[in-house]
Amino acid sequence: MKLLLCLLACALLSTAGCALAAAPAPFEAAAFKAAAEAGKPVIIEVHADWCGECKAQNQVLTKLTGEPAYANLVRFRVDYDRQKDLVKKFGVRKQSTLVLYKGNTEVARLVGETAEAKIKAMLGKAI
Repeated sequence: MKLLLCLLACALLSTAGCALAAAPAPFEAAAFKAAAEAGKPVIIEVHADWCGECKAQNQVLTKLTGEPAYANLVRFRVDYDRQKDLVKKFGVRKQSTLVLYKGNTEVARLVGETAEAKIKAMLGKAI
């Protein structure tokens, strides 16, 4: 019985990092500026609720941001259908676009990519 409880506790603790993963915040210019000026890596997720690739990207990013290496990554979400001014500002032509910044400089961009390895490689350019 003690072994079973110990195994259960270990399993719960091993998944605790996932609960701490950063969810994307709605894009706000002031928050983006503050994060950029603080030197934090920032990812802009251009998302549509109906988009399958967007949902897959969100799952990958939620998983990765639960890892210690990505603890400082700041996630912002732009609604592709409702925030056309921001879509235009970031030069986005398609939902499921990820735009990565290091400070105020864009360092990478992916469109429609859902492979964890490729998204992880992208994030590595700003971490």
